[in-house]
Amino acid sequence: MAVPNEQKVYAPSTIPWFGARSMARKLAAEVEQLRAQRDAARNHLERLGALPILQLEARRLELENEVKEQTTRIARGWAEGAAGLTALKKQIEEARRELVTTEDSALLQEAGVYRYRHPLTDAVAYESALAKIEDAIKGMNRKEGGAVLATTNWTVNGSAAEGRAMVRDFSKLMLRAFNAEADNLVRALKPYKLDAATDRLVKVSETIAKLGKTMDIRISSSYLLLRIQELSLTADFLQKKEEEREVERQERERLREERKVQQEIERERARLEKERQHHANALDALIAKGDSEGAERLRAQLDEIDRNIQSVDYRAANVRAGYVYLISNIGSFGEKMVKVGMTRRLDPMDRIRELSDASVPFNFDVHALFFSKDAVGIEAAMHERLAGVRVNIVNRRREFFRATPVEVKKQLSELAGELLQFQEEPEALEYRQCLREQAQGRLQS
Repeated sequence: MAVPNEQKVYAPSTIPWFGARSMARKLAAEVEQLRAQRDAARNHLERLGALPILQLEARRLELENEVKEQTTRIARGWAEGAAGLTALKKQIEEARRELVTTEDSALLQEAGVYRYRHPLTDAVAYESALAKIEDAIKGMNRKEGGAVLATTNWTVNGSAAEGRAMVRDFSKLMLRAFNAEADNLVRALKPYKLDAATDRLVKVSETIAKLGKTMDIRISSSYLLLRIQELSLTADFLQKKEEEREVERQERERLREERKVQQEIERERARLEKERQHHANALDALIAKGDSEGAERLRAQLDEIDRNIQSVDYRAANVRAGYVYLISNIGSFGEKMVKVGMTRRLDPMDRIRELSDASVPFNFDVHALFFSKDAVGIEAAMHERLAGVRVNIVNRRREFFRATPVEVKKQLSELAGELLQFQEEPEALEYRQCLREQAQGRLQS
């Protein structure tokens, strides 16, 4: 009985020859295909870097070592960078310490708080002290004077004499450099720059010590202190000279003002005397005519002229009498600044007009103006009360204060009594007109 789907198995001897041959070719083709796939896979692995296991392990270790070396180099680079940054910051700080600040606010502060290092009476005394310092400087700059120090055992080509000559020459060169810097600082010195100049001179001395370290060349501490003393004396001398010049300028201004007052008084008295003579002549004529009524009117006028003459004589004799004024200039200085002063002029507005000259863009406005027998005392008391808002605390001849007229009014009323006339708002005609024209110009544009 036949089995369904039964596969027949042929013995080799029973396979037809043409069938065996075909099968052999087929098997050979498959073998070649497998070999080609193997070669392709090997080539692909080689392109991917595939290596035998031992080579891969060696490569891995090599790469790990390279990573460690790179990490070490990066860490070393960071450390060097941090050290360089620290050094750079140090150099910046040193440069900042050498920098001389010249801003206007610093100058004003320094000038206002200047403290004398060597308090002497006048500029002549400072000149005498500076002359002594200069003699001492010359003495220390002579041979073996002690301005510069250096090693004594330096040799050149085994010769101690040549070594001493070289050290001597380099010492002279270093001393010249130091003296040149010190002289420049003295010539360009301003009183408020004294601390900066002193620091600069000390740094120059330190630099010379660094440059001359090999031969131990350095500026002696006694010579450095002498040059620093020269700087401080020079600053005091310059400050004292400036103060004396300011005093002289103020005295010249006071004398000039006194001459103007005296000239005004003399002109006014001459005018009144001339007017009195005219009235006296007219009175004699009326009396001669028998006009008693006209004569009485002239006598009254003569009495008024005599009172005016007495007032002028009083003003000439009493140097403390005069007018105290409170003025402002909002176009030039803003709304919160006033000037409080006094004048002995017969017409105080002459002084106000002088202050409103070409040195300011707008005229001053008068808020208060009154006569006092002690105008000098009232002015001084007002300045004392307003000392906290004084604009220029160095030169007290500058009588400007940061305050409004209303704020000053109370102080004036307490000192001078009830003010008969006080103008709170400044007129400022030109200034307000300028503002209007500027506003119209902006609208038109």
